[in-house]
Amino acid sequence: MTDERAAATDGGRVERLETPVPRGSTVTAARLMEVHRLAVAGREPTIARDVGHRVARAWLPRSRFADVAALATATLTLGPDADAYYDLGWAQTFVGEARQALASSKHALDLYRAAGDQHNEAATLNSIGTAYGRLGEPQQSLSHFQQALVILREIDDRFSQAAALNNIGHAYKDLGDREQALAWYEQSLSVTREVRDRAGEGTTLVNIGTVYDSLGDHRQALDHFEQAVAIMAEVGDRGGAAATLNNIGHAYHRLGDQPRALAYFQQALPMQREIGDRANEAAALGNIGLAHHALGDQEQALAYFQQALSIHREIGDRAGEANSLNNIGGAYMALGDQKQGLLHLRQALVGRRKVGDRVGEASTLVNIGAAYFALGKQQLALESLQRALPLQRKIGDRAGEAQNLDNIGCLYHMLGNRKQALIHLQRALAGRREVGDRFGESQTLRNISVVQAARGNLDQAISDLELVVDLHRQLGHPDLASDLTALRQLRQERAEKRGEV
Repeated sequence: MTDERAAATDGGRVERLETPVPRGSTVTAARLMEVHRLAVAGREPTIARDVGHRVARAWLPRSRFADVAALATATLTLGPDADAYYDLGWAQTFVGEARQALASSKHALDLYRAAGDQHNEAATLNSIGTAYGRLGEPQQSLSHFQQALVILREIDDRFSQAAALNNIGHAYKDLGDREQALAWYEQSLSVTREVRDRAGEGTTLVNIGTVYDSLGDHRQALDHFEQAVAIMAEVGDRGGAAATLNNIGHAYHRLGDQPRALAYFQQALPMQREIGDRANEAAALGNIGLAHHALGDQEQALAYFQQALSIHREIGDRAGEANSLNNIGGAYMALGDQKQGLLHLRQALVGRRKVGDRVGEASTLVNIGAAYFALGKQQLALESLQRALPLQRKIGDRAGEAQNLDNIGCLYHMLGNRKQALIHLQRALAGRREVGDRFGESQTLRNISVVQAARGNLDQAISDLELVVDLHRQLGHPDLASDLTALRQLRQERAEKRGEV
């Protein structure tokens, strides 16, 4: 299964300072669209460009990506225009056409540079960085965000600097370097407070919370999310509040409190519908499906995943479509319909590859591996997980790589190859420690203990399990009682072998 995070949680974009068409002003938007149509037909580029850009900036937050792309494309029939290329790039990024988005954004970048427009040059470097992030190239993403920050410091735009600092944090998070991600987010938080940007402060608190959530420190994550929700309510940011409720739901989901997770996801859904954000409405539906899946209600999960799929297709979001197919596959597998499960997972894999989503491709390969494992086809499961491994390395997903190495180690153990099991588990352990994933570290240490016990190395198995117990005491882990029972059993087994009992 793959979480559907609301897009607004990423936040922090370097935006242009301008007034878009007011939300809900359908008459105004309709009139402007007619003005744009007439301007294009009458070959009036100045009017078409100005009006087209204003409408595009109103439609992007409403997930009208196909409409924005059509609008920008029509404007470009009148000749090159930086704003039209910029808007087209964002629309293409959101619908999973990241390669095309790079081409459009680079056209915009050249034009802004030629005009000496440094603010929009920085904004476009940010959009290029975002497209590279969608393609699973976080190093390229980081490079472009850093270039944007240099320009924003040169022109002393403190508001936009905070957004650029956030984006650099995103890139480090994608690279698996959570410590660096937190450092950059904290810098952004300091700047937002300095310039009294309450909305930006709320967004940055959410970003800090997502790092703690990924580290397994869900209580810290919840603290930051709750601070963010209060700020968003204060500034009237309904979209941001909905996205943050979604993140609170994820934190409870990871804590195992599915009823509470479901309640937060359900709060987010009507808010997304109210503001007309179709992409995040689909994300909220997907998350409700995930909660039902975790609660064991696969029929309900499937219904919500299919609703999400329908919206992703409606707005032309091919990356979201692949994500929903992935989740539908997981629901069918849980229902015992392995044929339908694998069919949807394979469709998801094709979709991920078409849009160049290497992060999603790796995730779906892992899910296909899990499907084969559920079917008792351990060798096929192993092969699928092994195909995911080089992708995870290439995109810098060190946390995902560590989890995958753990799974591969467990499969080797089940297949009777304990030497390879230990090799992969030890590599997983190093990865867990490198990214600071203490919950994952305890999981891998427990698996190493199981393999060592199976090899007859009871002293090492006990030593490893003692480390697990210490970690679980520090973390307040719910498995502490079962760990203590397992440790007593191993000590008793060792004592019996030594003739001490």
